[in-house]
Amino acid sequence: MAHSHNHAPASVNRSRLLAAFIVTALFMLVEVIGGWISGSLALLADAGHMLTDAGALLLALLATHFSQRAPAKHQTFGLLRLNTIAAFINALALLVITVLIVWEALLRFHSPQPVAGGLMLGIAVAGLLANILCFYLLKQGHGEENLNVRAAALHVLGDLLGSAGAVVAALLILWTGWTPFDPILSILVSLLVLNSARQLLRDSLRELLEHAPADIDIDKLRRQLTLNIAEIRNVHHVHLWQVGEKKVLTLHARVIPNYQQDELLRRIHDWLKANYAIAHATVQLEYQECPQPECQLGTEEAPGEDEHHPPREYEGSLHH
Repeated sequence: MAHSHNHAPASVNRSRLLAAFIVTALFMLVEVIGGWISGSLALLADAGHMLTDAGALLLALLATHFSQRAPAKHQTFGLLRLNTIAAFINALALLVITVLIVWEALLRFHSPQPVAGGLMLGIAVAGLLANILCFYLLKQGHGEENLNVRAAALHVLGDLLGSAGAVVAALLILWTGWTPFDPILSILVSLLVLNSARQLLRDSLRELLEHAPADIDIDKLRRQLTLNIAEIRNVHHVHLWQVGEKKVLTLHARVIPNYQQDELLRRIHDWLKANYAIAHATVQLEYQECPQPECQLGTEEAPGEDEHHPPREYEGSLHH
């Protein structure tokens, strides 16, 4: 069966990632210089986030480019997994930079540093606007479906919060003259980013370890498939995982003898695609009970199934 491939989403993601990378890299340099001159930890913390953002966006850009290469002889899925690896690295980097910022903030409580509030405020506002632009660019792509672009967007969101924190800290310092507001806001922003990094790390690790997608209950899928297609007696030997944005499924289905195997397979594939958005599945049809021990794990008989089956055996499979 023919496959159709739409490269428009990848092209949109790539162009927006490139624009976001350029904006982030430029304002990172501005914040490093401004933070150094003004003595603001909040600005330097935000520059640290921006440095990580620039690396994250570059990784995401490279992963998006290479993942579009056609499958090769020994890479039947192409390089789709690069997206997940990039997301995993980005999450780790975000965790590390957050820990470093919190550590530096704690040191500043013991040794307060003078902060030039006016310069800090001007640069923080410019950085906030730059991050809003980058976040808008990434959310206009297909980041919700692409773990890699979602990782980059989370980095930029964390930096946006950092810039907002720097603005608030600068205003408080200008109004009160109390410089510890600078490390306090840095810690609060870092804690907000920490939760996003943890979730991203969990999601990318699940995919790398070949876990089933979190939104799919395999037992429920088996029951529903058995109940919705009359010829199926039971479904077993189910394996479900995800490569990039592609859900991949293999299963065995014990069925009532049917001389229209191709039609039955088509109905199974249509049901999987309509109900679970699984367009890449390999289904093996069986007339006799599966002899392999792993096939019996979790096997449930369909309601009212006849325990007897014909002696004739047929196995057919369709890779869709």
